[in-house]
This record gives sequence, C-alpha cells and structure tokens, in this order.
Amino acid sequence: MVSDLQKRIRQNLAEVRERMAQAARRSGRSPESIQLVAVTKFAEEEAIRALVEAGCTILGESRPQQLWEKAAALADLPVRWHLIGHLQRNKAKRTLPLVDMIHSVDSLELAGTLNRLAEGSGRRVRVLLEVNVSGEAAKHGFAPAEVVVPLLLDLGRLSHLEVCGLMCMASLEGGLDAARRDFAALRELRDRLWADCPETVRLDELSMGMSGDFEVAIEEGATMVRIGSALFEER
Repeated sequence: MVSDLQKRIRQNLAEVRERMAQAARRSGRSPESIQLVAVTKFAEEEAIRALVEAGCTILGESRPQQLWEKAAALADLPVRWHLIGHLQRNKAKRTLPLVDMIHSVDSLELAGTLNRLAEGSGRRVRVLLEVNVSGEAAKHGFAPAEVVVPLLLDLGRLSHLEVCGLMCMASLEGGLDAARRDFAALRELRDRLWADCPETVRLDELSMGMSGDFEVAIEEGATMVRIGSALFEER
C-alpha cells in the first residue's frame, strides 16, 4: 500500500521534473540534458527513501558530517552522493570515498588535497569549481576574476582530479532578477574560458539553481539543479 508520504513525494517529483522540462524547452534544450540533484539537508530518512523509490537517485548534501551519516543509513539504496556545500580539507579524507562529485572546490589547496587522496585510493574524483559570482562575503568560492586560464592550467596538472564545470549560488537578495544575472554571469564566464581551456579540464557542467529559482537557472544554461524543499515539503 502506498503511503501518503510516498504519494506526496511522487507528486512533488513529477511536478519538479515537468517544470524542469518546460524550462529546458524554453531555452531550446532537451529536458534530458538537465540533471536533478535532490538536496536531502532537511529531509528525514523515510522521505529520502520514498524519493529514491520514486526514481530520483542522485542525492546532494551540504555538510560533510550529514553526508557521512546519511550515506551510512542509506547504504542499501542505489544512490550517488554529491557534496554541494563547503568542504574543509580535514574532512576530505572521510568524504571522498562516499561521493560521486564535489560541487564546491573553492581553492587550489583543496584541489591539491583531493588529488592526493584520490591518487592514494586509485581513482579520479569529479569536481566543480565554486564561483562567488554575487560577491557576497558570506559565500565561499573563487572570485570570478580568479577563475582564469592559469588557474585551469594548474588544475589540469592534477592528474586525479576531473574538473567538469562550474557551480554558483544566487544572491540572497534581489529575487529572480538578481538570480538570473548571477546565473548568466557564470555561464558567460564559462563561455569565455572554453576556447583556452586545457585539454585536461572540461567545463561542460553548470551547477546552479535551487527550489526557488531553478527554472531561471535552466533558462540561463544550468546542466545541474540542486532542489530540496520543492521535492520534500507539503504544498
């Protein structure tokens, strides 16, 4: 018997996927080109299990400690974890074996630590570079002016790091107009770098957009959206 929670999660997921598809079509892209990362930060285990059962298997966590706990509790599920929040280097060793991608590389030092740990475990780790396009002091990330070809060349020399693209968070204030400017700025930064990008670095992915602004993010070029409350909350 399907529970009320399962019904709600299935309905929410279907609605989010449809909104993603409509935004993709408005931007002239295939809905299949956009990846949904379900943010489990405030979700209970039962709700996460219902979401995975409904077909959403890429899960994102903001805090390493929460990721450790949830990965252990949900180890029986066929999921892939993404770390989408700030990662301190002293938490990298425990985090790395659990994740399929890290969205929040914000320094060469962190990149070097991840490369060394990945080399020690015989794997390559997929990462995105976090860019603070809004310039807000509370946010982590490279300043846009720091994300230049010399940085990409340095990253490209890290043989166990697979740089796949860029990530940002929209401004806390200013609504959808400000969010659209931030998302457009990240896409334009990626486009400027593409021509001179070293062969060992790919900038195919743009991780941007959350529950309140993911449609705008898709219209501005997002390939990954990070959605939590729209999937889990009652409406």
